[in-house]
Amino acid sequence: MNAVQKKISTALLIATFLAAIEVTIVSTAMPVIIDDLGGVELISWVFAIYLLTSAVTTPIFGKLSDLFGRKIVYIMGVTLFLAGSVLCGLSQTMGQLIAFRGIQGLGAGAINPVTFTIIADAFNFEQRAKVQGLISSMWGIAGIFGPVVGGFFVDYWSWHWIFFINLPFGIVSMWMIGKYFAETLDKKKRRIDYGGAVTFMLGTGALLYALLTGGNELAWNSAAIFALFGIAAVLLTAFFIIQVRHPEPMIPLSLFKKADVAVSNAGGFLTSAILIGLTVYLPLWIQDVLKLGATSSGLTLIPISLGWPIGAMLSGRMMLRYGTRAAAVLGGLWIALGAISLAWIDPSTPTWVLVLIMFLTGLGFGLTTTTFTVVIQSSVEIHMRGAAGSANTFLRALGQTLGVAVLGTVLNQYVAGGAESAERLADGLHAVFVISAVIAVASWIVTLRIPQRDYRQAESRTAPDSK
Repeated sequence: MNAVQKKISTALLIATFLAAIEVTIVSTAMPVIIDDLGGVELISWVFAIYLLTSAVTTPIFGKLSDLFGRKIVYIMGVTLFLAGSVLCGLSQTMGQLIAFRGIQGLGAGAINPVTFTIIADAFNFEQRAKVQGLISSMWGIAGIFGPVVGGFFVDYWSWHWIFFINLPFGIVSMWMIGKYFAETLDKKKRRIDYGGAVTFMLGTGALLYALLTGGNELAWNSAAIFALFGIAAVLLTAFFIIQVRHPEPMIPLSLFKKADVAVSNAGGFLTSAILIGLTVYLPLWIQDVLKLGATSSGLTLIPISLGWPIGAMLSGRMMLRYGTRAAAVLGGLWIALGAISLAWIDPSTPTWVLVLIMFLTGLGFGLTTTTFTVVIQSSVEIHMRGAAGSANTFLRALGQTLGVAVLGTVLNQYVAGGAESAERLADGLHAVFVISAVIAVASWIVTLRIPQRDYRQAESRTAPDSK
């Protein structure tokens, strides 16, 4: 890796860390924010709006990066993210905070997919596997440092600084990409898929809103939920028709004809549903079933954040030595073993067993997530990398949303009617863990279908030597 590539990877690591730490750092500060701004009933939307806006816009920004270049879309995304951060820090009401978190999410919708696409453009396969592992590890590292950083700002400064601190780091990242990342654009006239963008945003927005509010603000059998699902079905049907007919579709459906891309997307979708099940519902087990408190709950989740970056770093070496299929299958197996083990726990299970399960699962996520990303990048032409990568990012977000909806509905069946005894909650969480194990096994079976290829032979370009 030459000096220019090191600067590019540093810039991407900074931006990825900012986007990744945003969830955990805000979670830590939320009690203080609520005391200051009020609006405790709106707390879930502080996180939901970020997920919603980032998920809906991810494929759009990915396609724009194919049409107009990675650099301009990346800088646009970081600018939106920083603008949203500053506005969040200046918020005077919970409503303002939610609206400005939506702007942050728009920026994250560009940062996440374009970051991976820049890696695919700037590095060859050997380098890409290592850099992708570094980038993926940022999510695990952010999971560890987010609560610490958030607690420090809240205790010694104010909650406003959890947003303001993004500004200097984001500016440095933009400057480095603007200066050191060189790209060559095809000058031919572009035809933007406006119809696809509009129907996708509105259709997926209605779908995700229904999934996020169903069983919470709105009953699953309410007219509003049925209307949202109906709107989503109509608009997404229109979207697929547009994609088939448009000369430059936002998400080329031909991508999913490639076994490498289809299997990686399916695996990413399923593993994301498992991840949200672990991170949301295991703390309930620790705090409300074992009665160990929030600190023990946080310590039990740390191993997944430790295992993730280790697995991500191992994936680079495994892909180069044994191939991408071996890395993905091993990672999927570890996730499945972790999820199956979790389905067998009971209130007498020692905490150290939960720690071991989380670490093993974290290793699996680090391996599979990194490998899926590299497989997708290496399986498509350079002018389709943005669309392919952003589609994968969106499907992972959709997997998390569906996971929360399905697993939350299952849990509610056990604790409905106000009978929230520890025994009923334990039974409900056990059902959640069993379903997660079934999904994990299904994901591993899907992963077995990844073709065994030498992607180094399929590279359409090599890494640039310098700007």
